[in-house]
Amino acid sequence: MLKRVFYSLLIFIILLLLAALGLDRWMSWKTAPYIYDEVQDLPYREVGVVLGTAKYYRTGGINQYYQYRIQGALNAYNSGKVDYLLLSGDNAQQNYNEPRTMRKDLIAGGVNPTHIVMDYAGFRTLDSVVRTRKVFDTNDFIIITQRFHCERALFIARHMGIQAQCLAVPSPKNILSVRLREFAARLGALADLYIFKREPRFLGPLVPIPPLHEVPDDAQGYPAVSPEQLLELQQKKN
Repeated sequence: MLKRVFYSLLIFIILLLLAALGLDRWMSWKTAPYIYDEVQDLPYREVGVVLGTAKYYRTGGINQYYQYRIQGALNAYNSGKVDYLLLSGDNAQQNYNEPRTMRKDLIAGGVNPTHIVMDYAGFRTLDSVVRTRKVFDTNDFIIITQRFHCERALFIARHMGIQAQCLAVPSPKNILSVRLREFAARLGALADLYIFKREPRFLGPLVPIPPLHEVPDDAQGYPAVSPEQLLELQQKKN
């Protein structure tokens, strides 16, 4: 009896893993037509969205995922493929600010500060993608990140009716652990989209890109809408 239960459980686990692997491959297949590996093949869009990550590993070394995304953003901007860069990342802690860090490095790389848009409420990929549409009022944009992340971001976008494409920047070698986390993240994204119907943690008023008013040359990037401001707006709305 115990042997039969064991084998039944084993078969069930195997079937679950096969289903999960199938969903992972399905996500890759569905988004493949919208991913570009070379900047010269990228279609022109007004806005490029750089998905945030930490600049440094916990050990103190430079994060190559971050480096490749910044370089990809510079390449897209300098090649005239995008006019504005929306920097979407986490700002949950006072001493950790992904958009601000990206902004500094992009300006150092030659990007006009008035062409940089800050989104401090990109806590998750879903937040970054959906807020680009609902807060920053653009429905057709270029996402800039690694290929495996492109696939998940584009799947979310297409599910939400957002016409996005993605520039797939290089990935560091030995990404097995990251890819395993991505496997779990994809299952989480599917649950968010099809089961929980999640929305971004924060929304807010429309802030179109490009701005409806002239931005001064010494602007510090726009719009600096913090999570606290968005929460306050939500509370007033409710």
